[in-house]
Amino acid sequence: MSRSAGPSYARGMDGPPATSRRVDVLLAVATCAAVALTVGSGVAAERAPSPVAYAFALGFGALLLVRRRWPVAVLVVTVLGIFAYYALGFPAIGQALPAAAALYSAAELGRTRVAVVAGAVLVGVAAYFRIDEGLPTSYLLSYELLTNVALVVAAVALGVSVRVRRRSRDDQERLRAAALAEQQAQAEQRMQDQRVRIARDLHDSVGHSLAVIAVHAHVAQEAVGRDDALVGESLERITAATASTLRELRSTVRVLRTAGDDPARGTAGLGAVDALAESTRAAGVAVDLALDVPDGAVDGAIGAAAYRIVQEALTNVLRHARARRVAVRAAVVDGWLELAVRDDGVGAAATRPPGSGPAGDGQGLRGMAERVALLGGSLTSGAGDGGGFAVHARLPARLTS
Repeated sequence: MSRSAGPSYARGMDGPPATSRRVDVLLAVATCAAVALTVGSGVAAERAPSPVAYAFALGFGALLLVRRRWPVAVLVVTVLGIFAYYALGFPAIGQALPAAAALYSAAELGRTRVAVVAGAVLVGVAAYFRIDEGLPTSYLLSYELLTNVALVVAAVALGVSVRVRRRSRDDQERLRAAALAEQQAQAEQRMQDQRVRIARDLHDSVGHSLAVIAVHAHVAQEAVGRDDALVGESLERITAATASTLRELRSTVRVLRTAGDDPARGTAGLGAVDALAESTRAAGVAVDLALDVPDGAVDGAIGAAAYRIVQEALTNVLRHARARRVAVRAAVVDGWLELAVRDDGVGAAATRPPGSGPAGDGQGLRGMAERVALLGGSLTSGAGDGGGFAVHARLPARLTS
C-alpha cells in the first residue's frame, strides 16, 4: 500500500525492458479485445454499436501501454472513460471489465489504496444507476453487484499478489547477494590471515637461520689464518643452515600452491625443537632441553605455534643475549601447554638499542604474542629472576570450535 513507487520502481517490474513491454502489449490487446467483443454482443442500449464505441475499446487498451509510468493516471482516465461511455448510451460492457487491467496495474505498482477506492467508486456508481433504472434489488445483489465486486477484488488481489511475490524474490536475491559478499569477505580474510601466518613463519625461520649463519661467519672470520679446521667447521654449519632455510622456503611455496586452511600445514611441531637446539648448540650456546609433551597431547596448530615461539626465542638469544646457556621447558598441565625459554645472558635492558623503547616491544616478541593470542593463550617476557631473559607462553592443548 506504499505510495512511494514511481517510475524508477516501475521500470523492470517484470524483468528486462523487452519482457515488460511484451507484457504491457498483451494486456492492452486482451483488454481491447474483451471490451470490443462485449460491445459487439450488447443488446440493451439506447443506440446501436458505432465506431466510437469500438474506439473506446481501443482507448481502454492503449492506456495500458503507459501503465508502468503513470499507473494512477491510467486508472483515473479509465474510470472516467467508462462513465463517459455509458453517458453516451453505448451497449453495456460492465463497469469493472474495462477497468480490470488498470486496477491490477495500480495494485501491482504499489497503488493499492487508489485501486481499492477506484474499484469502490465503479461498483457504487454502477449499483446506483442500476437501482435508478428500476433493476430488481434481488437481481442486483445476487448477480450484477456480486460480479462487479468479484472482478474488482480479483484484479486488485492479483496485483498485490504479484507485487508481494516480486518483492519477496528481490529480497531473496539481495540476501543471496549479501551472503555471497559475506562469503567473499570471509575468504579474503582467511587469505589475509594465511599471508600473515606465512610471513610470520618466514620471519621466524629465516631470522633463526640468519642468526646461526651470522655467528658462524663471525667465528670463521676470526679463525681465518689461525685455525683452518674451525673455519671449515663454521663453513659447514653455514652451509647446513642455508640448506635448512632453503628447504623451509620450498615447503612454504608448496603450502602456497596447495588449497587448505590448516594453520599447522607445512610447519614443524614440537618434535622439531631438537633440531633447533642442535643448531643453537653448534653456534656456541648450551641448550638444556626438557620436553614433557607426549605424542598427540596437543593439536597440530598448537605444536606449530610452540615450535615457532622456541625458534624466535632462540634466535633472540643468539642475536642479543650474549648468553652461554639457555633452558627450554615444555609440559602439558591441566589441559594447557606451558612453554618457557630462559637464558643467562645480559638481560633485556642491555640488549635494547638507545631510544628503541621498553624491553619486550620488538617485532619478534610482538609476533610471538600475536600468535599466542590468536590461539587463546597468553605470553609474558622480560628479565628473569636470576638475570638473563625469560619467555613464558601458555597455550591451550586443544583448540575449541
